[in-house]
Formats: sequence, C-alpha cells, structure tokens
Amino acid sequence: MIRIVILNSLRDEIFKIFKKDALKIYGLIDKLKVNPNQGKVLGHVGNMSIRELRYGSFRFYYIIDGNKLRLFNQSKIEDLLIQFIAMSKKNDQQRTIAEIRELLKRITE
Repeated sequence: MIRIVILNSLRDEIFKIFKKDALKIYGLIDKLKVNPNQGKVLGHVGNMSIRELRYGSFRFYYIIDGNKLRLFNQSKIEDLLIQFIAMSKKNDQQRTIAEIRELLKRITE
C-alpha cells in the first residue's frame, strides 16, 4: 500500500496560496498512488530519492525510498511512503533542493 504524507506546514501553505486550486493539487499528489514513478528525479541521498511534481510555476518536492521503487514493480509495492516536504517557485528551485539535500544528509548520518 502506498501512503502519502504531507507536512502540516506545507499543507497550510498550499491552502494559503492556492485556495480553490488546492483540490487540484491534492488530486495531482494523489495520482502518485497509481503511478509512484511520476515526477522528475532530482537526486539521491543515501537510499532516499528526491523528486518533484510541477503545477504551473510551482514545484512540490517529495522524498521516496528509491530502493523499494527500483526493486519492485507496481503490483508488488506494499509499504511505500511518499513524503511531501517542500514547495517553491521556479526561481527558488535550486536553493530549496540544496536545503532538502542538506537535511537528508544530516538525517542519514
């Protein structure tokens, strides 16, 4: 079973910025339950894969266990956790990705 977790601070920011379009964004995020390979791979830290989903000029960043995603096919993924952790506009993209990588490096050590 694929489980998707969105940080509370990110959830609040989505509702604050998008208001009525927030439901479209949650629909986009919910599609990951059907196809967890969706989204652009930005890099790996340890066994965690950093990915992004785009909505207009915004990027939503999430982390996923890259080993489970590579080893199992769609029908055999059982305990996959997808965690949405950040959002940025196109012009803040590099800074946000660097912050996520730094955070994951500290956690994995």
